[in-house]
Amino acid sequence: MTERIDVAVFGAGRIGTIHAGNLARHARARLRCVVDTNTAAAAALAERHGARVASADEALADPAVRAVMICSSTDTHADLIQRAAAAGKAIFCEKPVDLDVARARACAAAVRAAGVTCMIGFQRRFDPTFAALKARLDAGEIGTPETLVITSRDPAPPPVDYLVRSGGVFKDMLIHDFDIFRWILGDEAVAVHAIGGCPGLPEVAAAGDLSHTAVTLRTRGGALCQINTSRRAAYGYDQRFEVLGSRGLLQAGNVRPTQVVAWGERSISSDKPEAFFLERYREAYALEIEHFLDALCHGAPVRTTIEDGIKALELAELATRSWREGRAVDVGA
Repeated sequence: MTERIDVAVFGAGRIGTIHAGNLARHARARLRCVVDTNTAAAAALAERHGARVASADEALADPAVRAVMICSSTDTHADLIQRAAAAGKAIFCEKPVDLDVARARACAAAVRAAGVTCMIGFQRRFDPTFAALKARLDAGEIGTPETLVITSRDPAPPPVDYLVRSGGVFKDMLIHDFDIFRWILGDEAVAVHAIGGCPGLPEVAAAGDLSHTAVTLRTRGGALCQINTSRRAAYGYDQRFEVLGSRGLLQAGNVRPTQVVAWGERSISSDKPEAFFLERYREAYALEIEHFLDALCHGAPVRTTIEDGIKALELAELATRSWREGRAVDVGA
């Protein structure tokens, strides 16, 4: 018989709803309970998938719950990771582990001490297009990678009340791009230089954050990476990158609702990119949950570990420091 893993989902918001749905549709999983301080949202999500509402204490004490999915607000992640590890539960946690590197490292220590699986939700690694590019790069198709250029633009900035508690654009938004940098180039940074501003978005500046950034990184092997981001792109959610190698170039482009292209007398047109991250990474979210469940069923390691989460957070912190000090920062300096 197919093993079924009972899972508790913490957080009934947008991403918790996505993950709960993917769990409920999976043959090897069963959504056992939903935890959220918003009891109405928890009840609605639980009812949709035949689960029950529980408190955090009840979910973590339930011997039937083998794994937890932490999809709640960032300020709850570290505490829930440590409590889940102490309870012997496998853990899937959305990024970031925490906004503080020291606290994130304490979480990693708790996970190691408990010997439990802990996967961080860097779903972009599971995007079929991105993964296909990585496979071809690793196969040597374009030789040695020399330059990586990442473009990451949201369609519109989040509300100001979110910005003031987000930890800043480098930790909130670019943490995914820092993970892509490490994954695609298979190397670590030795230097980080970040600049940023708020052209045309004074409300973001008033919140103490940045709306536009440009970050340059250099790896131990000498490869370069340039990440350009914006919290506003009128044409949709812009997610693409390219790798220049010694023997060629690989590009991963945007996903559109349809691939229809209209050719007319005056112009050639196609659909804009997907509206936002839930649509753009719909398949990636399903694939990362499948990977997490496969790892638990087979006792295999996960691809995106808590150490990956810490490495991306460290780069975000270095980028923040570089921007504030107006200079490049050497890693470890």
